[in-house]
Amino acid sequence: MIKQFLYSQEFLNLAITSVKIVAFIITMLLSVAYLTFFERKIIGYMQLRVGPQVVGPFGLLQPIADGVKLIHKESNIPDAADKFIFLLAPIIFFTLSLSAWAVIPFDTGYVFSNLNVGILYILAISSLSVYGIIFAGWASNSKYAFLGAIRSAAQMISYEVAIGLIIICICMLSQSMNLSDIVRSQEYGWYGFKLFPLFVIFFIVALAETNRTPFDLPEAEAELVAGYHVEYSSFPFALFFLGEYANMILMSGLCAVLFLGGWLPPFQHAFINWIPGFVWFILKIYFILFLFIWTRATLPRYRYDQLMKLGWKIFLPLCLACVMIIAALILLKG
Repeated sequence: MIKQFLYSQEFLNLAITSVKIVAFIITMLLSVAYLTFFERKIIGYMQLRVGPQVVGPFGLLQPIADGVKLIHKESNIPDAADKFIFLLAPIIFFTLSLSAWAVIPFDTGYVFSNLNVGILYILAISSLSVYGIIFAGWASNSKYAFLGAIRSAAQMISYEVAIGLIIICICMLSQSMNLSDIVRSQEYGWYGFKLFPLFVIFFIVALAETNRTPFDLPEAEAELVAGYHVEYSSFPFALFFLGEYANMILMSGLCAVLFLGGWLPPFQHAFINWIPGFVWFILKIYFILFLFIWTRATLPRYRYDQLMKLGWKIFLPLCLACVMIIAALILLKG
C-alpha cells in the first residue's frame, strides 16, 4: 500500500508542493535579510551617510553576517519565565507571517491555494498573529515586555477594524473574496486610482499593523526598553525580527493585490506585455516597501493616545462612510 502511494499521482503532487513551499520559504528568508540591508542603505542615503559597506562588496554580505551572529549568540531564558510558551511565541509569530502567503497570487494561476474566501483567510491569520505577541510578553514575566505586548495587541486589534472595512469596499466592487478575482477585476483600472483615499488609509493602517514608524509604540525604547521581545536573544529574537519584516512584505503584497492590480501591468503596450506578470507584482511590492522605509526615515513617533485617536476617531468613521457610499452607488447602478 505504501509502495502504491509512493508511485501515485497524489505523492507526486505532494512532493512538488513541498518543493515549492521550501523554495518559497528560502526565498522569503533571503528577501527579509536583504530588505534590512536595503532599508539601512536607503535611510543612510536619505540621512547623508553611506550605510553598511564593510562586509563583502558594497556591504552585500552584511545581512548574512548579522544572521550568523544572531544564531551563534547565547540564548538566555529568564529564570521566572514560562519556558515552553517563551520559546513557542516567536515560532507562532514567524509561522503565521509566512502562512498568509498561501492565498496571495503571484501571477495568473501561480498561487499555493486559490481559496474563494482568501480574504477571510488573510483576516484570520492577521488576527492570530496577536497571540504570538501576547504569549511573548506574558511568558517573559517582565513588566516592560508585558506592557509592550498589551500595547501591540491593542494597536493591531484597533487597526484591523479599519483594514476589514477597506477590504469590504474592495470585495463589493470586485464581487468576490478570491484574491485572483480581485486582481482580474482591476484589468481596466486599478483600485489605487479609483479609491485613492482608501489606498492612502490602507497604507497608513499597514504601518500600524506592522508596528512600523511612526507607529512603533510597542518598541518605544525610551520608555519600554525594547517592547514585547525585550527578554529575547539569539535565535528566538531572530524569529521575531524575521517575522516583523516578513509581515512588511506581506502587507506590501496585499496592498499590491488590492490596489495596484497585482500582476497586471500599468498599461497595455507591446514592450510591457513581454514582461512576466510576477515581475510586475514584485516591482509593486518593492515600491510599497520603499514607502515603508521612506516613512521611517521621515516621520517622528506618535504618542499612544494619538495613535488610538487616529484609528478609532478618524479612520473608523471614514472607512464606514466609504462602505456606505460604495454600497449605495452599487445599488443605484444595479
